[in-house]
Amino acid sequence: MNKYIFIITACIAILFSTQSCDDKFAELNSDPSVVSDPDSRFLISSALQNMHNNNYTLYFYTYNDYVFPYSQVVTETTGGNGTTFNDGGLTGLQSLMSGLNPGLDARMRIDQLPEDEKNSSQAMKAVTYAVQIHLAMSVLDYRGGMAYTEAGMARYTTPALLTPKIDTEEELFNTWLSELDNSITMLGMDNQFSLGNQDLFYKGDYEKWLKFCNLLKLRIAARLVNANRARAIQIAEEVGASTYMDDLADDFLYNSGVNSNGGGNSVGDGWIGYAGQNLVNFLKTNRDPRLRFIFRKNDYSPEVIDAIIETNGVSGLPDQIQDIINLNIEGKFDSWKAGHEEPWGRYWGVPLSTAAQTQNQYFQQANLFYATDDNGGSRKTYTWSSVLEEKNRRTAYTHTYPTKPGGAVLQVVGNEVPFYTLLGSAAETNLYLAEFKLLGANLTKSANEYFQQGVRLSISRFDDLAMRHENPYYDGDPVLADPAEGATKLKSGEIDDLLLQEAYQLNGTDDLEKVYIQQYVHNINTPGDLWTTVRRGGIPKTGSAYFAWEDFGVSNIPRRIVVNSPDESSLMYEKYTTYFNSAGFTTNNNTPSVLSSERLWFDKNNPDYGAGPKP
Repeated sequence: MNKYIFIITACIAILFSTQSCDDKFAELNSDPSVVSDPDSRFLISSALQNMHNNNYTLYFYTYNDYVFPYSQVVTETTGGNGTTFNDGGLTGLQSLMSGLNPGLDARMRIDQLPEDEKNSSQAMKAVTYAVQIHLAMSVLDYRGGMAYTEAGMARYTTPALLTPKIDTEEELFNTWLSELDNSITMLGMDNQFSLGNQDLFYKGDYEKWLKFCNLLKLRIAARLVNANRARAIQIAEEVGASTYMDDLADDFLYNSGVNSNGGGNSVGDGWIGYAGQNLVNFLKTNRDPRLRFIFRKNDYSPEVIDAIIETNGVSGLPDQIQDIINLNIEGKFDSWKAGHEEPWGRYWGVPLSTAAQTQNQYFQQANLFYATDDNGGSRKTYTWSSVLEEKNRRTAYTHTYPTKPGGAVLQVVGNEVPFYTLLGSAAETNLYLAEFKLLGANLTKSANEYFQQGVRLSISRFDDLAMRHENPYYDGDPVLADPAEGATKLKSGEIDDLLLQEAYQLNGTDDLEKVYIQQYVHNINTPGDLWTTVRRGGIPKTGSAYFAWEDFGVSNIPRRIVVNSPDESSLMYEKYTTYFNSAGFTTNNNTPSVLSSERLWFDKNNPDYGAGPKP
């Protein structure tokens, strides 16, 4: 598939201001048990459905090409050829328009209702703010300010407002905090109409929406942590004194429909990139179960190992595999060495440095490691390093288990189960609270209590998603003599054992780094916040005793995306030009040094890559 890089342009503001229909208000319904204006309810449902969009392009371009390599999760995606750091021209970003317009229209309709009806519809209004703030923040993280406070107002203003204000990042944060505080008040009001089944996710449970609003406040606080720490701490204290996500049942699981299976096309192993060795080693050393959910096991089952030995001898195996197996007297696979038993011995990462690209054992695996059948005809190649689990992106694909040449064909076919995207979680909430407790916030629990609760919830959610998506190895590995031995699902006692590890306890040593590492790991499966965590936390940290930043061998890694100035004929030309100049952005420039030095407002005081967190 050819890749096309679409640069975000100023026309987004014009898109906000358009609307295709001008429906008349529906007749009021006198039954107080249902929503009086059904159009408002349906508009909100439409906004909810658009809270997560462009799933395929988000992963294929934005996450796989930029976010994951910049964050040292995987290598760059050019067929597994290492990291090259191109221009930062991300595409596939969330469409704010699709969530903003229906929500704005719903609010305008609600405000036209009779007073008693309007008072009973305030919780519905609050939901629309949560929707558009979630979407807008995902755009801000990459490109900064945008039209927001005046966006979409053309049909509600005379003369039509076709040139909305471009809000700065600082203005947006202040606006969102005000909107969220008002929304939290509205969601707590009595006698509110319920969205019921029109609420695709929380089924009209406004307390859960209130908790989601508090998570959005914490996300803002996280972005302010090095821009306005006092304000960030104040926000965290407000959330800690309120009602917040603290249970798996509070998590925001997005599924746009029972037949939604995530991204439509395969992103393919070569386009995903190989797992970074430092991350894999951190998770494997500590026996963190999320390793098994984030990445897929490699191809090297005992059957494959024996097939390679029969074709090329033991020397035909990768060094990594030779080092962890015991052979029997016949020179065949006997057992895994201690500490590398299934499934742990099947997870490996590769170096991310540009120097490693010259080493064929890492980036030319298909040419080096193979086996043929007894007649020397059928030939299969095998990969010893891990890739990101594709089931975390889409569920509609056929998985073929690696077997020897001429062996059985074992596939997972037809399990196109509903795909769920995690838009917010109790794990994320607790990990933010742990961070702010360490930074001095007045919160009721200890930092370690929040921290370990966040880790516990994160692992449980990863396991739940793997089960829902029917990950290929979740219940077992059919190639093994004992399939259950290769199961990747969460096992009893694993979390308790993990929380005894040094890296999973806040005990006064590197505590803030430990918290940021856990935020990082959790956000791999919800990557909208991953790159922001890396930038604001300075993790992975160079020289870390836990999970270290690897020197890529390149400089000027981008910290924002390209912004293009609108055409001079555009109505928004002057406003965008003024905004970009005030933000210090060079437009129409995709040079990595520019994208590295000209930071977003919230990123200006953040640590450099690998510098570690600011205390």
